[in-house]
Amino acid sequence: MDATWLKPIVETKYLSTENAHRYRAILRYFYIQHERMRQYLFPEEVYAFLKQHEEFADYTEDDLQQDLDQLVKWNNLIARQETSHVRTIEEFKKKRFRYQCSPYTVEIERMIRTLEQLGDSFGGSLEKTRFDRLYASLSRIEAIIASGFQEQRDEMYQVWEETFDYFKKIIQNSADYMAYLHSENVEERMTSESFLVYKEQFTAYLRDFIVALQKTSMQIEQLLEDLPEEGVRQFIGHVVDYERSIPRFADAPPPRAVQIEEKWETWRSLCEWFLGRNGRESELSFLQYQTNEAIRRLTRVVQRLGERHHHFRSRKGDYLHLARWFSRLESIEEAHCLSAVVFGCFHTKHLVADAEATDNIYRDVWDEPPAEWVTKPRVRHYGEKKKPQAIEDKEREKEEARLRYLEEKEREEAALRQLVTDGKIVLADLPEVTPYVRKTLLGWIAKAMGREGQAMKTENGLVVKVVNKEGTICLRAEDGELVMPNYEIHVLSGGE
Repeated sequence: MDATWLKPIVETKYLSTENAHRYRAILRYFYIQHERMRQYLFPEEVYAFLKQHEEFADYTEDDLQQDLDQLVKWNNLIARQETSHVRTIEEFKKKRFRYQCSPYTVEIERMIRTLEQLGDSFGGSLEKTRFDRLYASLSRIEAIIASGFQEQRDEMYQVWEETFDYFKKIIQNSADYMAYLHSENVEERMTSESFLVYKEQFTAYLRDFIVALQKTSMQIEQLLEDLPEEGVRQFIGHVVDYERSIPRFADAPPPRAVQIEEKWETWRSLCEWFLGRNGRESELSFLQYQTNEAIRRLTRVVQRLGERHHHFRSRKGDYLHLARWFSRLESIEEAHCLSAVVFGCFHTKHLVADAEATDNIYRDVWDEPPAEWVTKPRVRHYGEKKKPQAIEDKEREKEEARLRYLEEKEREEAALRQLVTDGKIVLADLPEVTPYVRKTLLGWIAKAMGREGQAMKTENGLVVKVVNKEGTICLRAEDGELVMPNYEIHVLSGGE
């Protein structure tokens, strides 16, 4: 652990000490003048500023001098003796000072001003263009590595700084905006009728972000996977060399190897944010999940508000229209049919059973086996009888289930291989296919279209490329027909 993490920060004492209001007013004035490129101030200027406010009506020059001396002790101000206009020895002995706020103080006041503007709610945004800018910066890094580092070191340093500036803004703004959507103030506003005015704006904003994110993130992931590790390390070495060439009046910088390792860890953080690590889901996928959940939550809120709105609305006009509709029918059988469509079945019983959940999102309720429901006596002291049972060994059932799964996957892969003719899959010439084959082919097309060259590697080791032909086709499957663009999938290389 770095020893500097454990040291107290004396520069922040002025924020919570006894005369904090005086210290804060003085340092805020110094910070404002610093932003206006006025580095050094005389005590008379500070005193004139303070006396303009009622809170400092009884404030004296001696009080100001004591406060300035105390701030110098806390390293908030830097005192410098003014000797340029001294005419006598007495004036020199008085040690007339002018003051400059320290770098720590500037950053502290800048942070406080940001917090004051932030208020009690989260800010942030979901800017879809930042992913495009990040991708452009990463593409410049790739081009510099491919060219053999022919660019100047200052150009490489600028590209590196731009890349991680975009990356940090993406993380900070997206995290703040998600926290804003889940804050208590937004939750309360969502329950009011006025939220209906903003629902389209919120939904469109989140939907556009998701579309841009899915389009650009695939390109960024592919680029990060293709960048050679050794090339990135050489690029980082040039960036570190440029930083070390900047003259500074300070202690000796850390060793070059330490600086390279720090920037390499920063690069790994960027890669892990987009690609994940050790089989874990990436932060990018989690951001997509959070955005989709926010859209679903907004939709549910709008639906509940709409139901509440319709609950208090008069249905007189609807019932009159239905009454005229019923009066025009010629037979009671037709009236029964219309009643069933409009009002549903009368005396319907709703049964609930504890069905086992499945991980297959495409499985319908009709595919599930029937469930049994055991009724229990409605008495207060009823308790089920339980008998001690031994732990059953189900290794055999597990092995059989694993073998069945492997056999099913092998059959599905064999069905895909049979579709390849002359090294390509022509969707227009395919016979009726199974739902699995249809979903797999559409998944390949979706992933390949978002990547450069429209090529990708499938989960079973095939490298395929999607070619878009003119016109449209009808892809026939066992569960329906799909009208889609005329694609051909060319198999460039096969897996084991």
